[in-house]
Amino acid sequence: MAYVAGRLINQTGLPPGRNVYRYDTDITVDTIGVIETAGFFNNLDDSLNLAKGDQINVFSWDAGPFLTASLVQNAMQLIVTNVIANDAATSAGAVNTAQVFLGTSLFSSLL
Repeated sequence: MAYVAGRLINQTGLPPGRNVYRYDTDITVDTIGVIETAGFFNNLDDSLNLAKGDQINVFSWDAGPFLTASLVQNAMQLIVTNVIANDAATSAGAVNTAQVFLGTSLFSSLL
């Protein structure tokens, strides 16, 4: 399927590039893997204002989000890494994201 406007919520209201968003999806419609693909979020098609540095917390529900007896099946944290600004490009407005990981080197350096 595709991005659903009512499921992306800006939780902080800060300037672009400093926001934390929440996106809830129905796993039977869009899986985490589909949401992580480049261009799922699109500034032009979806009237968004995402910028490099914005964080998107994605929650995948086994049925419709927040329905009675619906459970979160998967969760993922994404960071916006690039936004295609060239309006003439076929991918104009496409938002690229990357999954957030904490490497073991971070923790080992603290020991």
